[in-house]
Amino acid sequence: MTISNFRDMFLTELQEARSVETQLIEALPRMRQAATDPALQQMVQSHLAVTQAHSDRIGAILNGHGAALNEHEDQSMRRLIDESEKWTGMLAEGALRDAGLIASAQRIEHYQIAVYGTLATWAKQLGLNEDLAELLAILDEEKAADDELTALAKGDVNPSAAG
Repeated sequence: MTISNFRDMFLTELQEARSVETQLIEALPRMRQAATDPALQQMVQSHLAVTQAHSDRIGAILNGHGAALNEHEDQSMRRLIDESEKWTGMLAEGALRDAGLIASAQRIEHYQIAVYGTLATWAKQLGLNEDLAELLAILDEEKAADDELTALAKGDVNPSAAG
């Protein structure tokens, strides 16, 4: 497939973003099950609902453009999830595994922040103000999740893992 214009590139990246969210919907229950810290388990569980909402919101944007929802699978997210699961399997249960889960989750959040930041910039360039507002809202939610993971890591998880 050759993309020949900026709008099509934007729509393709939106399809990739929806794939990112769909893959996370499948992976987050496994992450929750691997976690032992109650606050981390709760955070992962609540992020599952947020992730489903992101998938729905991106789907609505795609529908508004008449674009297919499942045209592309994001291979970078597939690798991030695979690496997270490999890493988790190597770590002893407890605080050490929780620290590793947080590190993996933050890699995923940082990737999503990059994706949604790019999409927002492109939406602005294309004059798609409604899409821009939605993408900026999702971007803010991803940044908030990253901040919450940092607080969990610094608060209890990393000190327990180090001790």
